[in-house]
Parts: sequence; structure tokens; C-alpha cells
Amino acid sequence: MSGMAPYEHRTTAAPTVGFDLDMTLIDSRPGIHATYRALSAETGVPIDADAAVRRLGPPLEEELVRWFPENRIQEAGDRYREIYPEYAIEPTLALTGAREAVDAVRAFGGRAIVVTAKHEPNAKLHLAHLGIEPDEVIGRLWAEAKGTALREHGASVYVGDHTGDVRGARSAGALSVAVATGPCDAAELRAAGADVVLADLTGFPAWLERYVAERA
Repeated sequence: MSGMAPYEHRTTAAPTVGFDLDMTLIDSRPGIHATYRALSAETGVPIDADAAVRRLGPPLEEELVRWFPENRIQEAGDRYREIYPEYAIEPTLALTGAREAVDAVRAFGGRAIVVTAKHEPNAKLHLAHLGIEPDEVIGRLWAEAKGTALREHGASVYVGDHTGDVRGARSAGALSVAVATGPCDAAELRAAGADVVLADLTGFPAWLERYVAERA
């Protein structure tokens, strides 16, 4: 990339980039684990929190159906989301490169949005706690449904860690950039149709620089 101007001086073809949240920008496993344990203790329903955090990505209800009868899933989900801030915000950390990835989008004059399956108020709490400031946060969307928000915001790139995120990007006609920091490994992400697979977000700013240069 020698001879190229710094990010802040090259804003041609400024992109809108969508990011998933759990295991893309943040490692929420410790907090989610604690929340499941609290929910289990409160309801008396056994929940294997270790197994649950290995399956992060899909909507909460897809996990709860493994532990609760159908007529209790809504109640359990509502209670989980209610107690979540008490148990999950403090122990959650930003993944390596998360802040730099969002900053790189802004440096090109672009917009960074978060589109996640997580309950939107809780997603915002995580981001505020960690000092990550996207332009928009849209919650309670999973897989192809994420495409609706990505299209509405004009996102040309969607970054996620799950095959469901790949499907969301493709449903929006956006480039799928996958990071192998979640439950899906690089081979799974490629097989699902990811256009780009990175080990983690540390490689995203350099990739974005090439992408913007090609668009320009």
C-alpha cells in the first residue's frame, strides 16, 4: 500500500459497513454464561451454560428451546433480557481490533452500524461500556433478516463470525467479511459463501483500505 495517503485523507467511495456484535466486536461469553446460570438458579431449570456459549449467534429463543418447554420460552426470554445487564455487561471485553475496525470505517468517511440478534438495549449497553461508538445499532435480527437493516442503511459490507452472518450479508447484496473468532471456523465460513475470511479484526483496516481503493 506504499504511496497511498492516510485513511483520513482519502474519503472517496466512503462505505457503510455493518458489524455483528457477539464474537465479532465483543467477547460476551463470560457474561452470557453468568446470565444463563442466574436464570437457571432463578427458574430451577437446568441449563448447560458451557454448551450455550459455544453456540452463540442465533436468537436467544433458539437456545432456550433446548431447556424450557414451549409455553415457558417467552417468559424465560423476557427474564433473561431483564437480568442480562446485571450479569453480562461488566465481564464482557472488546475483541482484539474491534475499536480499530470501527475507527477505520470512520477514517474513510464511512458509517459503521451494528446489526445483531441481541436485544437492542443490551447491545447498546455493551457498546457504551466498552467505548465503541457505531453510527446505528439495530437489534433482534438474525441471518437473512439482517439483510433488511443492511439494505435500509446502504451497507456494502457486513462483518460477522457466523454462517448466519454470511447469509445476512448475501441477502442484502453486501460483501461478506467473516472473522473466525466465533463458533464457526474459517472452513465453515468459506463453505457458507463468505467473500473474505480473516483470522480476526486486526486484519480488517488493511483489507478495508484495499477495498476502498478498488471502489475509488
